[in-house]
Amino acid sequence: MRTIKLSLAAAALATAATAFAAPGTAPQGDMTRAQAEAMAAQRFAKMDVNSDGVLNQADREARRAQMIARLDTNKDGTVSAEERAAFKASRPARPDRPEGARMAKRGDGMHAGHKMGGQKMGAKRGMRGDTDGNGTITRAEFTAAALKRFETADTDRNGVVTQAERQAARAAMKAKWEARKAERQAQ
Repeated sequence: MRTIKLSLAAAALATAATAFAAPGTAPQGDMTRAQAEAMAAQRFAKMDVNSDGVLNQADREARRAQMIARLDTNKDGTVSAEERAAFKASRPARPDRPEGARMAKRGDGMHAGHKMGGQKMGAKRGMRGDTDGNGTITRAEFTAAALKRFETADTDRNGVVTQAERQAARAAMKAKWEARKAERQAQ
């Protein structure tokens, strides 16, 4: 059996970065700045496992332990392929994502979403919101990052991100990721 190595910093970033853009997490219609701020507050509260007002290594470790406990149904301290499959089967289908599109298995047991540097790369990405460089992300830093993404998506600057603006922001982000991927592969 293999132990799942979860990069909670990457999960934190993914959660924070998709505060307004991810299908299934945002309202299906328009989103106001106030709604984006409220969603950021909810996400921060969920990620701040120890409720100390900051996101840091302790929270990442606690979230990892929670995830393993949730997946490890036989409580042997590891997550087997069978336990991963059972968890995946228990999750609702995502109609916006083709089956296996994001989590295609690699030969080493990791998933395609973790290709570039695994946990180290995830930790680096997860700390982008740490504007003062102290190794923690405060609620203010987290909210500021979410609102910055909101402002970027709000192309007409009316304080509302429409579904069309959200889709355009998602497409722009995807294009940026694809360009970075092509650049890395060319090196």
